[in-house]
Amino acid sequence: MQLSKKISIVAILFLSLMAFHASAQVPKDIIKSFDTGDSKLLSGFFNQDVELVVLDNDNVYSKAQAEQIVASFFKSFPPIEKSAFTVIHNSEKEDPKFVIGKLQTTKGNFRVNFLLKKTGAKEYIHQLRIEKQ
Repeated sequence: MQLSKKISIVAILFLSLMAFHASAQVPKDIIKSFDTGDSKLLSGFFNQDVELVVLDNDNVYSKAQAEQIVASFFKSFPPIEKSAFTVIHNSEKEDPKFVIGKLQTTKGNFRVNFLLKKTGAKEYIHQLRIEKQ
């Protein structure tokens, strides 16, 4: 096998492993909520108040208000059918945990950032940003 093909295979395996490692630390239901555009599932991870930046909405909202804003976003920008959300990076710290991802929608790609803090046994989203790339 040629050296360049070996290097390409190793690079692909490394990137795949890194993506798996990054997404393994983020609760599966958060990833699923972005993949499917499920604002109800995502809001189950919202803290009582959420610092939210989604398109023109930039404020601290109650959990219910944040769910409505995210539902409106998903209605306007539905995720592509499979693997719409990819974790690009998450912090090495356990708490709080900062996550950066890419959301592919039928109307373009978005950068997603959120901050997870653990309360008891559950992690809650305290900050969420969804910005057009």
